[in-house]
Amino acid sequence: MATSRYDVDEIGSAPRPARRWARWGVQLPGPFGGGPSIGRRRDGVVRLERAGYRAAWTNEVVGKDALVQLGVLLAATRRMVFGTAVANVWVRPSATLGAAAGVLSQVDPGRFVLGLGGGYPEQAASVGREFGNPVAVMRDYLAGVDAATPSVVYPRLVGANGPRMLALAGEVAVGALPAGLPAAFTAEARRALGPDKLLFVGMTIAVGNDTAARAGAAVSMLLSMAWFRRSLVRLGYTERDVARVSDRLVDDLSPPATPRRSPPQSAHTTTPAPITSS
Repeated sequence: MATSRYDVDEIGSAPRPARRWARWGVQLPGPFGGGPSIGRRRDGVVRLERAGYRAAWTNEVVGKDALVQLGVLLAATRRMVFGTAVANVWVRPSATLGAAAGVLSQVDPGRFVLGLGGGYPEQAASVGREFGNPVAVMRDYLAGVDAATPSVVYPRLVGANGPRMLALAGEVAVGALPAGLPAAFTAEARRALGPDKLLFVGMTIAVGNDTAARAGAAVSMLLSMAWFRRSLVRLGYTERDVARVSDRLVDDLSPPATPRRSPPQSAHTTTPAPITSS
């Protein structure tokens, strides 16, 4: 069995990034529909850092380069840790990703973490590839990263929303990045990974006016994906919960923000989707 080159105790320099990431991080606005320009994102993370946020994450789809974006954001800040949640295996060859991640890890050791995800069949098709078996694709991709940059060490996480990908994350990474699923899956992920791996959980939190409608819309978007519906049923939700987008389901997947549960707010918190560590 392969083991990870990125042992938790060897990540970065003191203080350990696991401590610098803290319990809360903000997910920057996604690329769907365009989103803020890189200039606005840069100005936003500067304000987030001043407001006390210690970590920020960005996602990626075909047509957007998350690693270039993080280079800009790292240069604009002094303390915040930045991660990809997640970089997409269909965007670039594994050797290219490994080289870029290696450079980012040298900007300020301990401030960059690579989260890598397998994407969706539509994304594979858009670049002329077969989606295949997601776990096998991820394993082969990470092997390609290691082969291209064998001496470069930086922390990496695997986007894992199912038992088999969680098992792979425990084998080849410092932890996992599940997203969008309820607390029951977080507990399952912790059991699968054991106590020594990192676990960062993406959760949508509705804020602002009409939070119920915002939360319902966010959950409905997730339910448009067949794998997500199957995961909820496996976790104990009924077909009726899923078909009717029940209040129970919305409350579990997109809880309202409260002073006890939400991070410190700033005027430039541009997304209600924190990522928490567990």
